[in-house]
Amino acid sequence: MNELKIDAEERALRAKEFFNQGYNCAQAVALAYADITGLDESTVATITASFGGGMGRLREVCGAVSGMSFLASFISPCPTADNAEAKKANYALVQHFAEQFRQQNGNIVCRSLLGLDHPKDEPTPSPRTAEYYKKRPCAEYVYDAALIVGNYLEK
Repeated sequence: MNELKIDAEERALRAKEFFNQGYNCAQAVALAYADITGLDESTVATITASFGGGMGRLREVCGAVSGMSFLASFISPCPTADNAEAKKANYALVQHFAEQFRQQNGNIVCRSLLGLDHPKDEPTPSPRTAEYYKKRPCAEYVYDAALIVGNYLEK
């Protein structure tokens, strides 16, 4: 992974671009770093599709945070069930990413970030119109999450 060029700002802008193309928050963050996973973009988008809208529009953990967690699995892998140290390192990275996001945005829960007062939304995604993009802060959350990952990888 060290041989890959990581420009955190460039990756964050790329993630925002993916979001503005219609990908959900988790997909947008993950796609900005698809190259570190060894997977093609279609596979990354497929794997992370369910995490948009706070996990299938349940409005739980923000999709951008889920995208960071997905990437943490490749940055600090734990491919076997019996490696407690690898699992600990992975969980520590997930917690680090989530805490960075929380410090910047006040929360990691989708419904809180969006100021929603209901527990979940219907499964039908909102149409991506100009009005949608105006009222949703999600592109900025995607940017922040991708920047957090990039800053970590640059170190």
